[in-house]
Amino acid sequence: MSVIIENPVIRGFYPDPSVCEANGKYYLACSSFQYFPGVPLFESSDFINWKPIGHAITRKTQIDLCRVPSSGGVFAPVLRYHKGRFYMAANHNTLGRNFYLYTDDIYDEWSEPVFVDQEGIDPSLLFDEGRVYFTSNGKDENGNPCILQCEIDIETGEKLTKSVVIWHGSGGRYVEAPHLYHIGGWYYLMAAEGGTEYGHMVTYARAKLPYGPFEGWQKNPVLTNRNLGGDQSLIQGIGHGDLIKGPDGRYYIVCLGFRQIDQWLPFHHLGREVFLTRVDWLEDGWFCAGEDGTVHAREKLPLNGEQKTDFQYDFMPEDCVKDNPRWLYLRDKREENYRFHKDGVDLRGTPVRLCDVDSPTFIAVRQSEFFTRLSVEVKGECREAGVTVYMDEEHHYDLFCTWNGREKRAALRLHIGDAQQIVNEISLEQEEKTGLKIVSDNEAYRFWVVTGGKTHYLGKAAAKHLSSEAAGGFTGVVAGLYAVDFSALCADGNWAGFSQLRWIQRQVDVQEKTEGQKKAWDEMEQEDRKNQGEES
Repeated sequence: MSVIIENPVIRGFYPDPSVCEANGKYYLACSSFQYFPGVPLFESSDFINWKPIGHAITRKTQIDLCRVPSSGGVFAPVLRYHKGRFYMAANHNTLGRNFYLYTDDIYDEWSEPVFVDQEGIDPSLLFDEGRVYFTSNGKDENGNPCILQCEIDIETGEKLTKSVVIWHGSGGRYVEAPHLYHIGGWYYLMAAEGGTEYGHMVTYARAKLPYGPFEGWQKNPVLTNRNLGGDQSLIQGIGHGDLIKGPDGRYYIVCLGFRQIDQWLPFHHLGREVFLTRVDWLEDGWFCAGEDGTVHAREKLPLNGEQKTDFQYDFMPEDCVKDNPRWLYLRDKREENYRFHKDGVDLRGTPVRLCDVDSPTFIAVRQSEFFTRLSVEVKGECREAGVTVYMDEEHHYDLFCTWNGREKRAALRLHIGDAQQIVNEISLEQEEKTGLKIVSDNEAYRFWVVTGGKTHYLGKAAAKHLSSEAAGGFTGVVAGLYAVDFSALCADGNWAGFSQLRWIQRQVDVQEKTEGQKKAWDEMEQEDRKNQGEES
């Protein structure tokens, strides 16, 4: 039996996937960088549909993210299961330290970190014949990039052997993301090369012993989309893969990749996402992967099950609960600044702004599709409270209400690198709530304010300025609620109330723009404009 799946299988900013099998189910972990809680976790019973189940890092004592820069923090986890226990190894890049956590119940709390004294990033674990191998990228004695490996005591993290060089890669830059597997009579070492950009790729080597000597596959890379063009060029950055046996007994690779805004616009702002492709073993014990070594938006895989392909990640008022695994915060969740209730969430303003490398009052959800509609009602007397589409401190678009003690106004502010500008603002009616609305497609965001029964168009901004190509870094756009109030220097800061939060995200093929998808989206927009009487 076969199924045609839509890639990415986990959509939005969920990079560096790693996967393991336990008790008949599959579990997957991703990078989280400066966001808290850290290392999001997913579960699947069919290897096709994945649901979020929580995070490995849920306590400040596990990882200190205070004032870490954007795209710092927690890098590239590996998830493994051994003798009833889950292990997650990762790198705290800001501190330059590798560590691992463990738990006997993946739905419960994880341990405090156990640190391992080996340099580099992207640590990985292999449990093999009573030994535990700890593998990461690093540099050899001459300063050349390489893959390092040692053996550790899994109870303490103590190194039992010296770190030694086991492979220099196939010749691409930035040799990283090593994963070691023992399959049959061979040890397979898979890595990422080329940088997590348009030259990204998955390469591998094999050896009879865990320390080599490793011989690279002659046809490396085994996966890359770096040379795809034309109508196949929308998926790029394929790399950083993890190999696993699926429920059908065949092997697969989960890897990261990203979706370009358009064929002729080489920008991506949704972040690096999780893709799935097949592995085919060759007669000589090597393997190939994908469709002639590439990954596509639609793949025919020999799996059982049916993928839920509507990808309608609607976030509705009833989802505004404290323990929703899709929420994320910047660096530090200061509990005293958030109140959840049946109508939504209240945020207590603090002096920390979105442009500060700090922990503003901010709660967000990842953007997972290009075509979205976000609306929310805001009330209160915070100095500034609103919604933001946020890439990092220097790249975000903010639609907000402001109160100076005398007058309420609504404004649209664009922050693009060193440039900040209020591009439009209006006076607000003296009513309790103000509606804020953002609509996006693959190329732009558009902003409206609802007040006094009328809807006012405040402007638009290009999505490409929030892309990794423009902003740099390794994250993706999130949509957040935030509050800022300098009066919070006093004992009682002002609160902003957010209610009726609706974020509708729809899969619309930006290349084919299929009639059904586009018509449904256009009809929804027309109905919304009719109901609200939008002014432009």
